[in-house]
Amino acid sequence: MIKRYTCQNGVRIVLENNPTVRSVAIGVWIGTGSRHETPDINGISHFLEHMFFKGTKTRTARDIAESFDRIGGQVNAFTSKEYTCYYAKVLDEYASYALDILADMFFHSSFDEEELKKEKNVVYEEIKMYEDTPDDIVHDLLSKASFGNHSLGYPILGSEETLAKFTGASLRRYIDEHYTPDRVVISIAGNVSESFIKEAEKHFGSYEATGNRTGMTEPDFYYEKLARKKETEQAHLCLGFKGLKAGHSEIYDLIVMNNILGGSMSSRLFQDVREDKGLAYSVFSFHSSYEDSGMVTIYGGTGANQLQLLSETIHETLRILKSEGVTPKELENSKEQMKGSLMLGLESTNSKMSRNGKNELLLGKHRTLDEMLETLNAVNLERVNRLVKQLFTDDYSMALISPTGELPK
Repeated sequence: MIKRYTCQNGVRIVLENNPTVRSVAIGVWIGTGSRHETPDINGISHFLEHMFFKGTKTRTARDIAESFDRIGGQVNAFTSKEYTCYYAKVLDEYASYALDILADMFFHSSFDEEELKKEKNVVYEEIKMYEDTPDDIVHDLLSKASFGNHSLGYPILGSEETLAKFTGASLRRYIDEHYTPDRVVISIAGNVSESFIKEAEKHFGSYEATGNRTGMTEPDFYYEKLARKKETEQAHLCLGFKGLKAGHSEIYDLIVMNNILGGSMSSRLFQDVREDKGLAYSVFSFHSSYEDSGMVTIYGGTGANQLQLLSETIHETLRILKSEGVTPKELENSKEQMKGSLMLGLESTNSKMSRNGKNELLLGKHRTLDEMLETLNAVNLERVNRLVKQLFTDDYSMALISPTGELPK
């Protein structure tokens, strides 16, 4: 049972008790990411995530790391296009201890200038590492091709140019504007009683922020074709199709359909591209949902001399899927696989904390496992096949990174 509580200042707390485990996962979710940045501060959400670990008024960066190491706990963070999360997983007896440290990081990070300088170098290296991973950066290129100059097309890491401008003052200003109580969710899952909500409220329930973030604009979906020439061993190809926003009524139809197309080893893309023709080691599809938009992505990596054949094979797979439709066997197999993934994925406290945090932050509601299974069971051939024809039109974006930089025809 998920307990929800809204503090007087607007911070939301969600708690799911599981007395059969000995761990607790705590996540501080903030509804801000690269989407909420402007070009001159692109990457600040991600850099701020790093700086929260670099020391507070009473703890050094080493103190923070050792605080969790000495109790056998884990602490980490991540940034996406629409949210940032700081989280910890510890034994249940250390839940209050972990919450205290997360709150200290959230409210009292010092943003020391010397630490800023060192961490900028760390992120510079992260950007370089990312550049050395073409199967990652091709997805950023696809975002640019699909969303143009809209902030959804910005890279999460930013650039070396924007990173160089960040100061302690600019980080604090960004916190004031974006880390407002109404955009913060504290998600807790594990062996902890409902009374722990009050502990979270003591830390997060009374702070105020003066931010006045402007409303987001819904992005247009572009169908650009972008390519970068880069010395790589493979050609990395991505296709992007306009998808569905988070919470859309047909999102479960899309989840089932994507699994049939490219979400598993038995999927059509995997079988056609890898098993039948041996064109790629890695080929898959996935769907990204945002607050007001979404995108279905197809990725494949192959030798540059096989790029044209890879592209033709993907398009032929889509053509057959549209013309002949999904089979009853594919539908049932996909639904059962999704049920299994759903149930197995909710067995850890981390996954429960993550699911509840995202649902509260992005949707403001929670569905029971039985409700989700019921929705999956209701997915049928007619709905899935209608969605296939709706999504996979002749209009799509494309991104390519290859030794030649020449797009397939």
